[in-house]
Amino acid sequence: MTVIVRDFLPADAEDWVRVRRAAVPFLVKTPESVTFEHASAHPDKRSRLLVAEEDGELIGTAQVGLAHDSPEPGQGFCNTYMHPDRTGRGAGALLVRTAEEHLAREGATAIYTWVLDTPSNLAFAEKRGYAPSRPAHFLHLDLAGKPLPPRQELPPGVELRTGADFADDPRPLFEADAETTADEPGDVPAELSDYEDWLNHTWRVPGLDHELTSVAVVDGEVAAFSAAQTDGPTRYWSGMTGTRRAYRNRGLAKLVKNDSLHRARAAGYTDAYTGNDADNGPMLAINRWFGYEICATEVRHVRKLG
Repeated sequence: MTVIVRDFLPADAEDWVRVRRAAVPFLVKTPESVTFEHASAHPDKRSRLLVAEEDGELIGTAQVGLAHDSPEPGQGFCNTYMHPDRTGRGAGALLVRTAEEHLAREGATAIYTWVLDTPSNLAFAEKRGYAPSRPAHFLHLDLAGKPLPPRQELPPGVELRTGADFADDPRPLFEADAETTADEPGDVPAELSDYEDWLNHTWRVPGLDHELTSVAVVDGEVAAFSAAQTDGPTRYWSGMTGTRRAYRNRGLAKLVKNDSLHRARAAGYTDAYTGNDADNGPMLAINRWFGYEICATEVRHVRKLG
């Protein structure tokens, strides 16, 4: 049996999603979104998608690049996932080594990676010099079988809209996303300052459902939003729920997320997923209020270079 690592090709998209879904079934990805993200990656990201093949069968994937939107230069990432039935063949180690060599050439001083919280995965990361940094949880909500909180009465001055209502001018959503992203807990700070880049890599990504994305507008200003991603038939992912600083502590995050979930269920989606930094207590509390339950945990790891 021969294992090789090579760059992703558009023809790999369906197998890429098959492997990722087997390894991390909580992530919502489609072949179209993977192909789009690969083709439209910002040049400063130095992005590579790598695949591992065994005798022609795709068995592993890696997303590799630099955090080009971070104010701290040299922050690299490598997220590697193997099909759970195809481990122990050396493909994961080969993917990581190829990614590390690429990032070192591109000037990375640190490499961050998400590692599923299982003994074998944690041991794999430790053996290669990665140290744990912070945990995050995947959460699942049975949209088909669990009741949702009832829709809330809108506070005075608040309107609910959808992302589709901003199709002609999504800049207010970009500004809200930039402000809330800057306040997100994490190892690598991010600054969303490039509107055209945001249009290409957030707003236009296949899978972002503008109709199911809910937006709270207060006195004509975007105050909060809950972005919805879908895989087409049944699975829904809360990509980001955020409230601008001036409008926090008014319950608007609950309001927009509840609206989006109700409309997703009405549209036939049966499983809702989301992710939370383990230290983000307020958002974890909101998700528990909706009935989400933790279904898996990943641990962020880092390896310093040089």
